[in-house]
Amino acid sequence: MISCLLRAVELREMAFSLVWLQDALLDAGLKVAPVDGWESRGIGDVGRTFGVLCHHTAGLQTGNMPSLGTLIHGRPDLNGPLAQLGLGRDGTYYLIAAGRCNHAGLGSWRGISTGNTNLIGIEAENTGLQNDAPWPAVQVDAYHRGVAAILKHGGLGAESCAGHKEWAPQRKEDPTLDMEVFRGAVAGILAGTEPGVVLIPAEEPAPEGGGKLGRPTIRRGTRGELVSGVQRILGLSPDGVFGGQTEAAVRSFQRVRGMVPDGIVGPRTWGALDKVAGGG
Repeated sequence: MISCLLRAVELREMAFSLVWLQDALLDAGLKVAPVDGWESRGIGDVGRTFGVLCHHTAGLQTGNMPSLGTLIHGRPDLNGPLAQLGLGRDGTYYLIAAGRCNHAGLGSWRGISTGNTNLIGIEAENTGLQNDAPWPAVQVDAYHRGVAAILKHGGLGAESCAGHKEWAPQRKEDPTLDMEVFRGAVAGILAGTEPGVVLIPAEEPAPEGGGKLGRPTIRRGTRGELVSGVQRILGLSPDGVFGGQTEAAVRSFQRVRGMVPDGIVGPRTWGALDKVAGGG
């Protein structure tokens, strides 16, 4: 017990400043998938956050977040991590690093020239080529809302968001989005004039033939028999409390099955759990 507490204290001491990103994105209703060790990943710590720099990965055309490994570990010509956040095609935010990242390079925006230190980098999965257009609507919406959540946390306005092509126009062309339109959408979210986000159904679809909707989506903080049932399937002590251990077990379960490891039990995860419970 004492060793576990000491380890927890050690991890907190190692964590970098941007650990608040997870709560900010979750509070905005977005899907979040932490990458193991993200809290202590970075090329040193960041300074004060002055804004957000938006990128696209120029990665593969297929897959939800095929560039994740590169964003974590870097490229032969540039050490990782390459961004604090990766944004998958399905609107999931992957938490990569809470520290400083090599994402900005030389450039400037609104008098700021220390991008790696003072701007949070988001790499959205997109090839940047014509064959990867248009961007999925769910991804673009999550891009707007994630940027808005970060700026809201820092008390900043939509003008504090820039595209990499605006930061370094002489050498960058990403993201392939109209940044004036982008900032307009972010401003609307910050002003509360945009409707709320719904990325995960609140309940399973109604069974064929009609009838009531199925089980609700459950996540950290949920309590009750449904949680106990999930815990039994995952081999955990069924205390009925969806805490950190249960969330970690759900993420592991999802990862093994090629699902987005968001730690949330929605329709797709319910279906996979049913197969395991039924011996499938």
